[in-house]
Amino acid sequence: MLYLIGLGLDKKDISLKALETLKQCKLVYLETYTNAMPFSIKEIEKIIKRKIIPADRKLVEEKSEILENAKKKKVALLVSGDPLAATTHIDLILRAKKMKIKTKTIHSASIFTAIADTGLQLYKFGKIASIAKWQPNFRPDSFYDIIKGNDSIDAHTLILIDIGLSVKEALGYLDSIAKARDPGFLERKIVVCEQLGAKNQKFFVGKLATLINKKHKLPACVIVPSLKLHFMEEEALSKFA
Repeated sequence: MLYLIGLGLDKKDISLKALETLKQCKLVYLETYTNAMPFSIKEIEKIIKRKIIPADRKLVEEKSEILENAKKKKVALLVSGDPLAATTHIDLILRAKKMKIKTKTIHSASIFTAIADTGLQLYKFGKIASIAKWQPNFRPDSFYDIIKGNDSIDAHTLILIDIGLSVKEALGYLDSIAKARDPGFLERKIVVCEQLGAKNQKFFVGKLATLINKKHKLPACVIVPSLKLHFMEEEALSKFA
């Protein structure tokens, strides 16, 4: 049996259902590569009173260790946020089903709903974008095309920042592309969400030139509000930031 268990956005988000399930599991893994977590492995071990096995991308996506163990015993894979927010975990479930391994998902708080704390309306968000770390010969800018596509339907854009990338770097990429392709974008106000769902969550609203020079804590994400805001969204952004 394989359980995919969401840890939520803060170390205190883990549910009673999750804690009861973990008592039954012989092995507990923690996926470490899709999210920057605002808590340490030791903090989670103290809460769940279990030893945790860190699981990197290779262990989850390529190796068979987790599924082979789940054939014989109850195994849990802990995931920051909600377990099914990342497609890599859906792939793991599909592989488990092919091996006739039962699976169960225990959901938790996710960035995809916590962004509503900004006052921006969830139903007005469009396609989600991600900013990946640039390489010397590869500078992916598809996230900017997603922003423009969402702009065309008056939708907000949530931009996720890849693990290992700082907010300053991510905003730098956005600034670089905007200067080359759409200088008018530099006059728009964007939102940086810092440690959403945690005790110290903060929102910063302003132009790129201002936000790029601030020190931001991870985990974080960026929101590009639509060109047309509802009057309540405008009021919320001005008061919540």
